[in-house]
This record gives sequence, C-alpha cells and structure tokens, in this order.
Amino acid sequence: MNQVPELFIEGIPSNVSAEQSAIIRSRLFRDVGNFLEGTGAKDLELVIRTTPNNNELQKKVETTSASSQQLRTQDEISLEERSQQYNAVSPTYKFEMLVLPEDTLDNLLAAVDAFEVQDTVFGKWNLNKIQPGFRSVLNLHGAPGTGKTLAAHAIAHRLGKKILLASYADIESKFHGDGPKNLKAIFHATECQEAILFIDEADSLLSKRLNDVTSGSEQAINSMRSQLLLCLESFKGIVIFATNLVENYDKAFETRVRHIEFRLPDKACRQKIWSNHLPDELPCLEDVSIEKLAEIDDICGRDIRNAIFDAANKAALRAKHNGFDPVQGQVTMQDLVNAVEGIKSNRINPLSRSLNPQETAKIGSTIKIALESQGGLSETPNH
Repeated sequence: MNQVPELFIEGIPSNVSAEQSAIIRSRLFRDVGNFLEGTGAKDLELVIRTTPNNNELQKKVETTSASSQQLRTQDEISLEERSQQYNAVSPTYKFEMLVLPEDTLDNLLAAVDAFEVQDTVFGKWNLNKIQPGFRSVLNLHGAPGTGKTLAAHAIAHRLGKKILLASYADIESKFHGDGPKNLKAIFHATECQEAILFIDEADSLLSKRLNDVTSGSEQAINSMRSQLLLCLESFKGIVIFATNLVENYDKAFETRVRHIEFRLPDKACRQKIWSNHLPDELPCLEDVSIEKLAEIDDICGRDIRNAIFDAANKAALRAKHNGFDPVQGQVTMQDLVNAVEGIKSNRINPLSRSLNPQETAKIGSTIKIALESQGGLSETPNH
C-alpha cells in the first residue's frame, strides 16, 4: 500500500513546559512547511516530538504529575469555583483609536454589529432552529503590532461589555488534566460575566493536532484542542482569537471562525496613527510634519507608539542635561525620525530572516536524505 512519507523532527526537550512546547511546534510547522514547498516534497506528514533520549526523565515528570493529581483528588474544585479565578476587565481602548484599512474595518464592524440584532435574527426570525443562540468567533491574524489586541478591546467597548483576557499560559497547568478544565472554566466565566473572550497567541491552541504523541505534555495539548472545539460549539457570545501565525491553524477550526486579516498600515493609515498618538500636550517644534512621518513605511502602529515614547524621553532628557526643567524639552522632527528608524534597524526576528545559500543547501540535503530513506523522493511508489 502507498504510504505518506513522514519527516520526523526531534529535539524539543521533554522538560520544556507545555506552553513553550506548543509555541515551538507552531513555529516549526510554519517554517519547515514553507521550506518544503520548494523541495517538491508533497503529501509529506511532518511529525514534531520531544527528545527520545529523555524517556526516564519524562516518566519521572509524568509520574510526579500523576501523584500530584492523586493528592488533589479530594481537593478537586467545581466548575463554578474554578471559573471564579478568571475575571473580565473594562476595555482599555475605543474604536476611535483603531486605524485600519477600510475593507478590514468594514469586515470587523459587520461581525460586531450583528450582535446588536441577535434578538431579531435568533428570536423573531427563529434562526435558533439551526443554531441555538448567537455565537461569533473572530480570528484576527496578521503581523505583530497591527492592532489585533486594540481591536478586541474596541469591540468590547463598542458593545458596552467587559473583556476577559486569556492566553495559553492562563490555561495550561502543571497538574495533568487541568488544562481542559481551565479552558472550560474560562468559557463558563465569560458567559456568566456576559463578557467578550479574547485569546491571544491562539496558534498555541489551534495549531495542527499532534499525531505522534510521546509525552504527557503532548497529550495535554491534544486534550485542550478537543475541549476547545466543544467549548466553541456550545458557547453563546463573542470569542476573539489573535495570532501572528494563522497558517499553522488546524483545518478543524477553519470553518468555525471568521478570519479577518490585519495588514501593515498604508500611508493614509500611518498618517492617522501618527496624528492619534501625538498628544496636544506634547511640545513639538514646527518642523514636525505628520505627512512626512507617514511616508516612513514598513512600520506598524506599535512602532509608531514606541517611537513617540523614545522621542519624548530624548527631548526631556536633553533639556535636563542642558540644565533646564525636563518640561521645557521639545520634540524635533529628527527625534521622531531617528526613533522610528532605530526601531526598524534594531528588530530581532530570526524566524523572518532569509537563509543564505549555504544554509539552504545544508537543510535541503538533510531533508532529502531523510525523505530518500523512506522512499519519499524515489521514482517508484512505496508498497
């Protein structure tokens, strides 16, 4: 029978936390997958697992977790009690601070405004017949700093609701089996508080299911993924996911969420962001031109915000060093330009760095050898 060749990647230490392990896998699925597209290796099953040499250590960890679970049996808390540790907060940002391309904003508003007519649609028009209660699951994806978190807060503010903020770290537990329970409790807490649920770095939860489970942490990840599917099916309200790595999502979630891409701002958006982030109280020289600042491309809203902080600090310190009260400092155009250019030049993101020819050849050779050993690149099919 024909078999799909598998490429195994081993080396994630078994004592790495479940949270970090999930993040590492998510990045590996993306980067190795992108590389394989150029090798001609199709229908390849990528398997990422912990270091096999740590079996004894892993057994010890799992035994300890199991023992801890037994000790906690009598202290097991109910869903209601567990959910009380998760509290929604008032949103920090309003829609007025959200600057997005028109098509992105329209897509976002269409999803949000549907909440305002749910009584008509699900009640009077009886769409409860095909789905019991209003549910909106949004997936905000795009580069870091493009406004995903700000948008989640703005949605909550627009609807007059609080927002419950969660990440994988809030869900994962050192106790075996608690992750799915925590996840269920978070959804329960959101419904009880009539809040909006925002889950950041969602690729840690929604990435491809692990088929080759070799440790307790991997089993926990799969369990939480299954629990998340159940929670989404029964939840009534709004869930917002945010990720920089949407390409890593499992196909099971593709039809369950509404995807909205957050792109880097164009010149018009950058001009609005600069304008929104420069307070009237900030003393700027007349040479500061928002129009010229908007011409600096390849930056996001977070870059602009941080550049303004850097320029303001420099202006205040310059006044102080010259013997004046810091409040007498003035921000110059050059301060802002230097700050934003400095942020761009100091970015550290090895995952986005292009491989040099030597690195490409070395990795390509390694993958080719691995595939040939399984017949993955042979001219005749496996039997």
